[in-house]
Amino acid sequence: MTDFTMKQRLTRVKNDKVLAGVCGGIAKYLGWDTAIVRLLYVLISIFSAAFPGMLVYLVLWIVMPEE
Repeated sequence: MTDFTMKQRLTRVKNDKVLAGVCGGIAKYLGWDTAIVRLLYVLISIFSAAFPGMLVYLVLWIVMPEE
């Protein structure tokens, strides 16, 4: 099996976390900058009345394993 065929796992990061490492883990998985993912999360949370964004973050915090 080559490196190309191995699947990358979505995990929370330890070294680049502000609260729980969820946004950092998503950024690492997608190959994006962490600041962009955090900004998108805040904007989506604000435009969705904040509660669904907080709920999704809490669920991801519980479900996503640490690296």
